[in-house]
Amino acid sequence: MTTTAPTAHERAGVLLRVLPAGMYAGRAHALVERSFLVNRRAWLQVVSGFFEPLFFLFGLGFGFGKLIGDVVGPGGETISYVAYVAPALLAASAMNGAVYDSTFNLFFKLKYAKLYDAVLTTPLGPLDVAIGEITWALIRGALYGSGFLTVMLGMGLLTSPWALLALPAAVLIAFAFGALGMAGTTFMRSWHDFDLVQLVVMPMFLFSTTFYPITVYPEGVQFAVKCFPLYHAIEVMRALCTGFVDVSLLGHLAYFVVMAAVGVVVASRRLGKLLLA
Repeated sequence: MTTTAPTAHERAGVLLRVLPAGMYAGRAHALVERSFLVNRRAWLQVVSGFFEPLFFLFGLGFGFGKLIGDVVGPGGETISYVAYVAPALLAASAMNGAVYDSTFNLFFKLKYAKLYDAVLTTPLGPLDVAIGEITWALIRGALYGSGFLTVMLGMGLLTSPWALLALPAAVLIAFAFGALGMAGTTFMRSWHDFDLVQLVVMPMFLFSTTFYPITVYPEGVQFAVKCFPLYHAIEVMRALCTGFVDVSLLGHLAYFVVMAAVGVVVASRRLGKLLLA
């Protein structure tokens, strides 16, 4: 039997699989496909994060809504309390999906399953890992957002054509939170550090004007609240769902573009330092 010598292209392919890869190989989709295959049998775990904001919507939106009545919307118009709360919970739903997948799940893969040590023996690089995992977190956040939007539509809470842009906005929000969550996870040392995640997420959920306007706070506290990412997400969702859209919306969206860019850069560099050092 005669054999042919491997070509230069084949030798290069073998070498790429033996030596550490570069920062980016353009194959982040492989990690997205892997996440889909792994999670297709754990669909209940994937959709579980959707229900928490939904319970708040029914419990507080309708429960407190009966006591509170109508409130002043972002454009100064009068709307029902449930219509005021629902867009905020939509933003929180997108955040929850992205943060959970980019923190708890990623930490297990990084520290215990050693998944990325194996991934980096292939042509994939740290930037591929960062983009792939953040994209999956984005998909999960988008699923939560689309499900919540469907509930809002069924309840008659979407009254403006601008609401069509709420899902793309939820995708951007999920991407930004996923990128920041992944960057933060690379600094985690043990499971105990995840108490810090809850210490950040829960106050944001409660104080980022989710259930009441920012005007209830003193001026100094208002400035602090406006620094929260969820505050900007809620402002975007309320504007789109109620139809009160102005130029300030661009500032809120720019916040998430910068947040996503910083998260991707930090996450990829940290992964490179942790896995290729």
